Amino acid sequence: QVQLVESGGGLVQAGGSLKLSCAASGRTFGTYAMGWFRQAPGKEREFVAAISQTGRRTYYADSVRGRFTISRDNAKNTVYLQMNSLKPEDTAVYYCAAKRTDFDLLRNYPYWGQGTQVTVSS
Repeated sequence: QVQLVESGGGLVQAGGSLKLSCAASGRTFGTYAMGWFRQAPGKEREFVAAISQTGRRTYYADSVRGRFTISRDNAKNTVYLQMNSLKPEDTAVYYCAAKRTDFDLLRNYPYWGQGTQVTVSS
């Protein structure tokens, strides 16, 4: 079972940037597809971005496409989320997630991190 630890959250002004990291335990990181999700206060958790096991395929929510970039370094057991042009509506707890298949990367992730807070001030 993989364990996930997010980092890199914080407070940033609108228009600014942050880079989130998610470190995974174990020696089989390359066999997991990875996703980022977020949950704002009073709202349901939503998909943000996903990347396939090899990193060749990426997917984004419409709300972040063109502003966020997901990437992974399998040698470092880490997935990243570069967030640019941040907006107040991006404020949420951001979660990293993993699954042992490249099928349906937008949902059904069994493994989750504890989350990291991102706050964007206007």
